[in-house]
Amino acid sequence: MRVKVDPDVCQGHTLCNLAAPHVFLLREDDGHAYVAAAEVPPDQEDLVRKAVATCPEGAISIDEAGEAGA
Repeated sequence: MRVKVDPDVCQGHTLCNLAAPHVFLLREDDGHAYVAAAEVPPDQEDLVRKAVATCPEGAISIDEAGEAGA
């Protein structure tokens, strides 16, 4: 699984970081999220799905195929 945050859509609600703090980091200057690494560790996949579901802006997208398209 791969994940990304659209920086033009993210509004810094920080819910993704609360759901998956090892995957979603927050920029110090504005609190907007970014991913630590696009490839999600298997033990974090359910947390990332929760983060996608809770993002009010829909700024997070996942590719379930993972590295197949990389």
